[in-house]
Formats: sequence, structure tokens, C-alpha cells
Amino acid sequence: MSLYLGLDSSTQGIKGIIIDSEKGDIVASASVNYTSDLPQYKCPEGVLDNADPLVKHADPMMWVAALDLVLQRLKDADAPMGGVVGISGSGQQHGSVYLNTKATLILAGLDPARTLAEQLGPALSRKTSPIWMDSSTSAECAEIAAAIGPRLQDDTGSPAVERFTGPQIRKFYKDDPAGYEATSTVHLVSSFLASVLCGAHAGIDYGDGAGMNLLNLKTLTWDPEIAEATAPGLITRLPPARPSDSTAGTLHAYFAKYGLKAGTRVAVWSGDNPNSLIGTGAGEPGTAVISLGTSDTFFAAMTSAHVDPQGYGHVFGNPAGGFMSLICFKNGSLARDKVREECGVPWKVFDNDAFAETAPGNDGNMMLPYFESEITPLVLKPGVRLSGTDAFCAGDAPAAAKIRAVVEGQALSMRLHAEWIGADFNTVRVTGGASKSPGLCQTLADVFQARLEKIAVADSAALGAALRAANAIGGCAWSDLYATFAAATEVVEPNPANAAVYDKALEAFRAFEGSVVKGE
Repeated sequence: MSLYLGLDSSTQGIKGIIIDSEKGDIVASASVNYTSDLPQYKCPEGVLDNADPLVKHADPMMWVAALDLVLQRLKDADAPMGGVVGISGSGQQHGSVYLNTKATLILAGLDPARTLAEQLGPALSRKTSPIWMDSSTSAECAEIAAAIGPRLQDDTGSPAVERFTGPQIRKFYKDDPAGYEATSTVHLVSSFLASVLCGAHAGIDYGDGAGMNLLNLKTLTWDPEIAEATAPGLITRLPPARPSDSTAGTLHAYFAKYGLKAGTRVAVWSGDNPNSLIGTGAGEPGTAVISLGTSDTFFAAMTSAHVDPQGYGHVFGNPAGGFMSLICFKNGSLARDKVREECGVPWKVFDNDAFAETAPGNDGNMMLPYFESEITPLVLKPGVRLSGTDAFCAGDAPAAAKIRAVVEGQALSMRLHAEWIGADFNTVRVTGGASKSPGLCQTLADVFQARLEKIAVADSAALGAALRAANAIGGCAWSDLYATFAAATEVVEPNPANAAVYDKALEAFRAFEGSVVKGE
């Protein structure tokens, strides 16, 4: 058999897909939305309400209730559950789950007559889980950074980051020392759900583990000094760090009620970003992926684990081996939508016509579209910044010039902030709704002077999890899996005549952005 199940526990819901690696098909899929399907957990959009806007937590029992529900929906849809020979999954990166000493016995003794949520609640030493959206740990980041110094970024791939798991653990230790003392195991979302499937504690893979400020990328083990500076005795509370192609365990008999076979091998889960690298077919160096969403992300496989000297980019483990980089730009589609609305034009103009009416380089007119505070680069004060002709800076330019300015500004920012990776990308893959725009795609191809491939991969994290199961458990080659499940649907070639235009524009953009960051 060649059926593999991939699960993706994301911020707002959970998805499950079953692939047939031999036929190259997605044979079944199902999803659960936390807001509409599990309102009893009071986590609209996957987040508990909190009086402090910086605190973003979720109820981990909602995640296991969603796991039950998505498997039931697959069964109800007559998915070939009995034919599944391997399982893996994806968890929203950086989220953490805190378990007490009861957890080991509870996991092992799961009763199919009761729901997961009914059984696992007593295993929690902390009733809520901080997730990647949380930004309440500035003080803890400063404390860890002061204790460790530059080695923190050099060895873990990132500076201390508020949403990362280490600072979140430190805050829990400080705010609730008794709760921390009662904690025997700290899991990530990914390793927690893998543990539930296996009925035993699963390890944390290098991909997701690198998003904790705790994994030493040089040794691929938890760093004792950093762990101790984060919270006393933390290293004894962490599951082992494991390669992404290793087996977490075998499926617990509880899940036979959904038609799955007890004893089916479960590959270690990973984070959503590493899984998306695989799901978009970009596990090998030389190919970058640009995901065009509310926030835009740029990620790529790396040949070595060197870090961004400015601290904006991050290094995670690559499930295909080695490492990957990731850079997030907060003002993505949000900024594009705002400019289109302000120009009062339909999408046809934004996507195509505006680029026919303007020339590459936009006559030197540039925009930094910080409608919200930005994280790459760090700009805390929202506001659009303009540079160029007097008319453009005064806001009197035609709509087409403004549209090209926002798209070129975003493309140049990606190229600028990807320089630290030290790779010449011969291929850029794009996904997300904005990848339908011919003008935007041609601009990206020209700015990077790379072949641009559009891909129609939906649910890349869930697909990546299924592909990882096929590779780790079924021995399927990555190249075959990519060619079958993540093939390009359209190719845009760069225009060599625009290479010099954008080389010049990049230097002007570097100076423009630098002056804004310096002025913050």
C-alpha cells in the first residue's frame, strides 16, 4: 500500500489529507474550523480572549478535540483509513503544551470509549498554551539575551524572539513557579499531538525545535547553558531532539475506531514552516518559496546554518536534511489591498494593467508600505513612506505608479533581506492568492532574475506532512514526491533587460529603507 496521512494543526483549525504516493493523488481530505466547529472552547480564530492584547493563548484540549473530529470526518467520508501505512503531522510553530507526571500513564491508557479531551485534561500542568501570536515576553527575551550574549543567535539560529518557546517557558516559570515545578514535560504543539497519536511521549524534530531558542544547531541537541538560563531544570523537561525522518512511535489502539490500524508507524511531526517547505517542493537549496498571504513569507533550504546578522531572518531544521531560512514580512496582502483600495481600481488594474502603464524601476519612485508596524525590518511606527519625484511623494502620482511602487517595494525588500542566506536562487516558487497577478509575478522574476514557478499547492503544511510520512516510512524519494505533488502550473521567465534596472533600484531601496529604520 502507498497511502499516507498528513495532519496540520494550524492556528485556526486542523486539516487531514491522505495521499497515494504511487498514483500521485490526494485521495481524501477533511478539515475542522475551531471557531465554527468547536465554539465550546471559546477560541475564536484559535485564540482565547485576554484583557492583555499581547497575550495570545489557546486551549490545548481544543486541539485534541479537533484531532478526534477531523479523523471522524475522514472516516465518515469513506476515506481509505485502513490502507494508511504511515502518518506524520504539522503543528503551528512555537506553541507549547505543559504536561505533569500523570501524562505518561494517561497517554498509554487512552480509552476509545471516551474522547481525547475528556481524558487528557488531567495531564496538563498548565491549562492554556501560548502560541506564535503571543508577544508578552519582551522582558524574558532581554533576560535570556543578557545571560547568553551573541552566542544565543549564533548557536540557535535566532535572537531571543517573543513568540519563540524558550521565552514563553521562562515567563511561565516566573509567573507560576508552582505550575512550572509540576511540569514534567514541555511539548511543542507538533510533538504533543504526535505523542497523543502514539500514546507515548514523542521527540521534537530539528525543524520545529529550532524555533525555541533552545536547540544548538551546531550539535543538534538542547543547549544546557541556554536551557538553564531559560528556566531551572528545563533540559530535563524537554523531549529528545530528533531528526525529521525518524519514527516517533506507532499508532495507539485508540485510533482504530476511525478505521486506522493500530501499530501504524508515525513519523515525528514538525512545525508548519518546515512542513510547508516540503509541501511546496523546495527542500533542496537553490529554490526559494514566496508565500503571498496577509503576511508574506520567504523561505528556502540552506547549505549551512549561518545566521542573519540583522536578526530578522531565522534558521530552522529542514525536514529533507540540513537547514532552512525563513523571513516574515508583516505587511503583505494587507498592504497590497490597502493601496488598491486607496487607488479605487479593480483587481484587473492592480494585477496587470498598472504594470503595462509603468516601466520597471518606476522612474525611481519607491514605497515602504508599512500600514502596520513591520518586523522585517523592525519599524514600530506604522505609516507609508515614499521616495522619488515631488509629485509621487506628495501623493499626486497616477494609480499605476503607486501600484508598481508597492509591489516593487515588497519584492526589493525580499531580495534585500534574503542576501544573508548567501544563495543565488535560480528558481522562485510562489503560492498564495496574489500569485494570480501577472504583474506581480513578472516583477518578482525580474527583481530576483530567477525563473518563477507558480504552484497550485493547497494546504502545503498538511501536504508536506503527508510527503514526509511517505519519505520517512515509505522510503519515497523527495524528487519523485515533489514532481508528483508540487509541480509548477505556470512558469514566468525573468527579463534580462531589467537586471541592471533592479540592481540599481536595490541600492536606492537599501538607502531608503536604512534611513527609515535609523529614524525609528
